[in-house]
Amino acid sequence: MPALAVESATAPAVAAHAFGASACDAARFAAAPLLLGPTEVPKPDAAAWSADLSSALYNVDGWGAPYFFVNDDGDIAIRPHGAATLPGQEIDLAKVVARASSAPATGGLGLPLPLLVRFPDVLRHRVEALNAAFRYAVSSTGYRSRYRGVYPVKCNQDRYVVEDIVDFGAPFGFGLEAGSKPELLLAMSCLAARGSPDAFLVCNGYKDLEYISLALVARTMGLNTVVVLEQEDELDIVVEASRRLGVRPVVGMRAKLRTKHAGHFGATSGEKGKFGLNAAEILSVVAKLKGLGMLDCLQLLHFHIGSQIPTTALLADGVGEAAQIYCELARLGAAMRVIDVGGGLGIDYDGTHSAETDMSVAYSLEEYAAAVVAAVGRVCDRKGVQHPVICSESGRALVSHHSVLVFEAFSASAPASNLDSATAYLLDELTDDCRGDYRNVMAAAVRGDFDTCAVYADQLKRRCAEQFKEGVLGLEHLAAVDGLCEIVARGMGVAERPRTYNINLSVFTSIPDMWAIEQLFPIVPIQRLQERPNVDGILSDLTCDSDGKVDQFIGGRHSLPLHELPTHGTRGYYLGMFLGGAYQEALGGLHNLFGGPSVVRVSQSDGPHCFAVTRAAPGPSCADVLRAMHHEPEVMFEVLKQRTNDGATAAAIARAFGAMPYLSFDNEAAEMASSGMSSDSEGSAAGAAEDDDDEWEFMRGLTV
Repeated sequence: MPALAVESATAPAVAAHAFGASACDAARFAAAPLLLGPTEVPKPDAAAWSADLSSALYNVDGWGAPYFFVNDDGDIAIRPHGAATLPGQEIDLAKVVARASSAPATGGLGLPLPLLVRFPDVLRHRVEALNAAFRYAVSSTGYRSRYRGVYPVKCNQDRYVVEDIVDFGAPFGFGLEAGSKPELLLAMSCLAARGSPDAFLVCNGYKDLEYISLALVARTMGLNTVVVLEQEDELDIVVEASRRLGVRPVVGMRAKLRTKHAGHFGATSGEKGKFGLNAAEILSVVAKLKGLGMLDCLQLLHFHIGSQIPTTALLADGVGEAAQIYCELARLGAAMRVIDVGGGLGIDYDGTHSAETDMSVAYSLEEYAAAVVAAVGRVCDRKGVQHPVICSESGRALVSHHSVLVFEAFSASAPASNLDSATAYLLDELTDDCRGDYRNVMAAAVRGDFDTCAVYADQLKRRCAEQFKEGVLGLEHLAAVDGLCEIVARGMGVAERPRTYNINLSVFTSIPDMWAIEQLFPIVPIQRLQERPNVDGILSDLTCDSDGKVDQFIGGRHSLPLHELPTHGTRGYYLGMFLGGAYQEALGGLHNLFGGPSVVRVSQSDGPHCFAVTRAAPGPSCADVLRAMHHEPEVMFEVLKQRTNDGATAAAIARAFGAMPYLSFDNEAAEMASSGMSSDSEGSAAGAAEDDDDEWEFMRGLTV
C-alpha cells in the first residue's frame, strides 16, 4: 500500500484536529494534499492523448483486425473488405450512426437507438476468406478432394444474413445447415431460389416424421440434402419416410468422440455430449442399413468437438479420431463421401490470440483449415481410404464480425466529491462513541497507519448505520460519514469505485450471452477516441433487474475506460458492442418488454462518406412487443381513449403505442419514430398522425 504523504507544515494542524479540533479543520483535512499517495503522478492533459493510444488501450487491433480500427478523427471505422480495403473505402461508424439517427428533415433516417449496423461486405469477405483458407490448405498439401462448407442458420436466422451467405457462397458450393423444422424450411427456400446445385443441406437436430419427410421432399426438388442421425432410433423414421415417399435418402451420422475440450463450450462434446452415437450405436446403425440393403445411403460422418476450439492441437486430435471412424465406416461397406467437422472455428473476442480462456483462440483461420485438412489426409492415407469432401459448420466465425450494436449512454453517477464545510460540521454532531471512531480515523491517517485507519473507518460506518436504524442519527450524518470514509480510502490508495453509466439498452434482449454464460464482447466508445478516457465506468441497462449490467470486460477489466458525458444539447455518447453477430439476436427475449434494436444495412460505396444505407428498419414498437405477449394494442388504446376527452392526450397515447420501448431524448425524433410504422417496415419513420382525430387510423397503421 503506498505511503501517505504528510507535509510537515500541514501535519500538526491536522493532528490537533484529530484529537479534538473543530469541524472547519475536518473540511480542510478533506481538501488537504496529505491524502494523496507520493507515487501518484498527475495525469497528462488531453492534448497528450491520441487515437493510437485509444486503439492500444481497448486492444482494437487485437480483436478487430482486419475489419475494425480507430481512424484519425478518433472514430471507430470499418474496413469492409478486410486487409484488401483501399484508402477511401473505410466506413466511419459514427457517421453511419449520425445518418441513421438524425431526423429526416436533416437528411437522416430518423431511427431510434439502440441500432444494429450490418455490413454485408464484411460477411462476403468472411465467406470468401474461409473458402480461400481451405482451398489453399487442400492445394498446398496435395489433398485429393475439396472443401464444401455449410452455414448453420441457428447462429443468425435473419433473412438477409442467410440470403447473403448463400449468394456469396454460391461460387464455392457453400450450403446451409438446419436444426429444426422452421430452419429447414428457410434453408430449402433459400437454396432452391439462389443456391448452388452442389451445395449441401445438412439436417441436424432431433427429428420426427414431419422433419424427415421435409428433408426427403427437398431431395425431390434437386437439393443436396443429408439427414444426419443424432440418435439411433431416428433411422427407423428415415426408413419409414423414405418408403412412404419413394425417395432414396442420403444419410449421415453424428459420432460421439472421446476427444473434448475444457471450458463452457466443451460441454457439448465428449462421450457425455448431448448429441451423437457411441461406437456400439454406430455399429448397430451400420448393421440395420446393411440388413435393409441401404448401406449405400450412409455417406457422411459428422462430429462436433465443441465451440471455440482453443488450439489446433486439440482440433487435430479430434479430427484424427473422427477420420478413423470415417475410415472404419468405409471398411464396413458404407459409401462414405463426406466428413463434416462441425463447428468450433473460434473467434478472438479479447484479442489475446491465446488458449487460456473461452474468449480467445490460439490460431488463425488459415491455421485452422490446414490442421483439419492435414489430419483427415494423414489418417486416410494410412488406411488407404479415398480422401473425403471436407465440410464444416463454421457459423460463429462467419457472422460474428458483420454487425455492430450501437447504444447510447444517457447519464452517469456523480464522481466522488470532497466534504464541504457545511457537511463536515455534521461530524461534530455524532454521538460520543462515533466521534471517538472519527478521531481515531483522523489520527491513524496522519500517522500513515493504513491498517488501523481502515479498521476504524469500517467501525465508524457500521456504528453510524446502527444508530441511524435506531433513529439517533439522520440521513445527513450518514452522508457525511460516507463522504469522510471515501476520502480516507482514496488517501490510502484504494481505487475509487467505478462510476455507473446508464445505457439505453436491455442486456437481456441484445447481449443475452453476456448475462447467461458470462460471454465477453468488446465494448468501445465509437467516437472521441482522440481524447483521453478519464473515467472508469460500468454499464447499467434499462431493465428492472439487478443482473442488467455489464461489469466484466475483455482484458480482465472490471470497469471500462470512458469519457465524461457531453453536456446537454450536444452530440450523444455512443458505445459499440462488437463481434456479436452470432446468436445474440435469436437468443434475446422480451424482458421488461424491451424489443430488439433498429437495424440498418450498410454497404461500401463510392459516395462522399464511402457508404450507402441499403436497408433500414426501426425496432419493434411498444405495440409490437405487447402483441408478441398476446395483448391487443388496438383494444388497449380504445379503453384508454374512453378515459380522456382530450384529443391531444389520446394522440399522445397513440404515439406511445407506436414508439420503441427505449428512452427517447429528442421529442421531434421520438414523434417521427412513432409514426405508425411496424417493426417489419423498411426505411425511415414517416410522419406523425395528421391530427388529433386520427388516433384509430394511427393504431391500424401499427399492425404488423
